[in-house]
Amino acid sequence: MDAPEPDTALPANSPEPGAGRYAPSPSGDLHLGNLRTAVLAWLFARSTGRRFLLRMEDLDRVRPGAAERQLADLRAIGLDWDGEVIRQSARLPHYRAAVARLTAAGRTYECFCTRREIQQAATAPHAPQGAYPGTCRALTPDQRAEFLAAGRPAAIRLRAEVAEFEIADELHGRYRGAVDDVVLLRGDGVPAYNLAVVLDDAAQGIDQVVRGDDLLSSAPRQAYLATLLGFPVPRYAHVPLVLNAAGQRLAKRDGAVTLADRRALGDSAERVFALLAGSLGLAGRTPAAVLARFDPARLPRDPWTLDPNRLSPAKECP
Repeated sequence: MDAPEPDTALPANSPEPGAGRYAPSPSGDLHLGNLRTAVLAWLFARSTGRRFLLRMEDLDRVRPGAAERQLADLRAIGLDWDGEVIRQSARLPHYRAAVARLTAAGRTYECFCTRREIQQAATAPHAPQGAYPGTCRALTPDQRAEFLAAGRPAAIRLRAEVAEFEIADELHGRYRGAVDDVVLLRGDGVPAYNLAVVLDDAAQGIDQVVRGDDLLSSAPRQAYLATLLGFPVPRYAHVPLVLNAAGQRLAKRDGAVTLADRRALGDSAERVFALLAGSLGLAGRTPAAVLARFDPARLPRDPWTLDPNRLSPAKECP
């Protein structure tokens, strides 16, 4: 496959010293789990001399005003970033150009499966857990024409040539995970997450990806796609999540878990930051105060369980 064309949508940056990033989806306010991951991404980047960048992943659900509130919350707890905030919605031509290059190289195919059909196929005996089973990989021209005549929208999938790929993770070590024929363009023409995140990270010079460990299994797919596009694979750090009292991933329905919620109860942004830092074994009321003592090797490996109804700011955040 030919080398990728240069992506000129973003400012040209020197590959050194590289960059870390935080990339929320503006679908609502950030909760304490989101803010904790943002703090970790900032600490990883700043402690290694990297730039720290922000990107809004706004290709899917967008709630009016959410992006602005998210940025305000990040500033309030003391995080700063370099350069402008990039929005994926401004980069649509670059995603489609990458799909066109992959298609020209014979690395894609049309998929007409509905979500229900995929779920049913994935539950069949011997089907790889969570992987697309390749139903449309070898459609004949007649079968394809039949789907199109019936008005079925076609997604564009990657034609993967490996079943597994290995990545390096700061917390998990060498991790080998499944690679399947991921969607690149959805049936409605919207670029899929796995494509957009790879292109954006490469375009922004991001060589360090810090995010929740619920995304660890997706890293091999993205790293493999990066190699197909001629991009370097970033160094990953998949960090433990924040769970609610029931042991489930923290969500806004769990109570007073956003910065606005905590402020309404009398917390300051500094106290909220101190709570997040304390959950990481760090003491301090500002990012700058904990940066000098940050050591990834000493980070907790288990999830942090948080019950906002039992949270005592005066006790938890001295």
